Amino acid sequence: MTANEIKSFLDEKVELYNNPNFIESDPIQIPHLFSQKEDIEIAGFLSATIAWGNRKMIIKNAHRMMDLMGNTPYDFVMSYTENDLERLESFVHRTYNCLDFQYFITSLRNIYTNHNGLEAVFYKGQLNNDSRAMQTSISEFKKVFFELPHLTRTEKHISDPMSNSAAKRINMFLRWMIRQDYKGVDLGIWKSISPSRLSCPLDVHSGNVARKLGLLQRTQNDGKALFELDSKLRIYDPKDPVKYDFALFGLGVFEGF
Repeated sequence: MTANEIKSFLDEKVELYNNPNFIESDPIQIPHLFSQKEDIEIAGFLSATIAWGNRKMIIKNAHRMMDLMGNTPYDFVMSYTENDLERLESFVHRTYNCLDFQYFITSLRNIYTNHNGLEAVFYKGQLNNDSRAMQTSISEFKKVFFELPHLTRTEKHISDPMSNSAAKRINMFLRWMIRQDYKGVDLGIWKSISPSRLSCPLDVHSGNVARKLGLLQRTQNDGKALFELDSKLRIYDPKDPVKYDFALFGLGVFEGF
C-alpha cells in the first residue's frame, strides 16, 4: 500500500474501534466509573500500571484495587491510615504486589499534597517545544514518584523513556487523560497538555501491526521504536497522532492482522 492508502486504511480502523463499545473490553472502563477528576486520575493511573498480561485479569484486578479503596480512590489516598494500608496486603497482580500498591498510595498522597496533583507533575515537562517532551515528562514524573523512601523493586513498575523504554502503560494512561476524544472513549480531562504531544502505547500487538504496514522497521518494542512510529503517525495526524493506537491495537487484538 502507498502512504495515502495506509493512512486511509488506518483512519477506517480508528472509526471502527474508537467508539464506546471499546470500553467494555478494555481497562479504560475503570476510570470511566468515576466523575471526580482526582478519582478518574488515580483509577486510571493504577489500572494502567497493572495493564499487562491477560486483559480479563487486568480488569478484574483493577476492579479489586478500587474495591480495596472503598471505590473512593482520591479520598482513600488523602485520608488512609496504617490500618487502611493493611487492607491492601492481599493484593497481587503478576509481579505487582501489596508492597508496591502500598507505596503507590503513599506516593500519590505526596503528589497531591506537595506537587499539586498528577496533571501538574506531567505538565512541568511540557514547557518546551521538543517533540519528545512527553517522554521527558514521564522520566521526570518517575523521579517525583520515587522521591520518598521505597523498595527498589517497586521502581520497575514505572518505566523511564530516558532508559530507552517505550513506557507503554504510562503512555496509555496519558492517552486516557489527555486525548480529546469526541467518541466517548478517552476521557480527556487534562486540558493543560496538547494531545499532539502524546505517544502511541507501543506493545506487541501495535508493534507487529505497525511492522506489517511498514510503519516500523525496528524489531524491538523500545523507546527508539516508539520514536520511529511516532514520527510516522504525526505525519498522518499532527494534532491527534495517538488516535491510531485504536487502529493498530484493534487490528492486532481483534482481527489478528
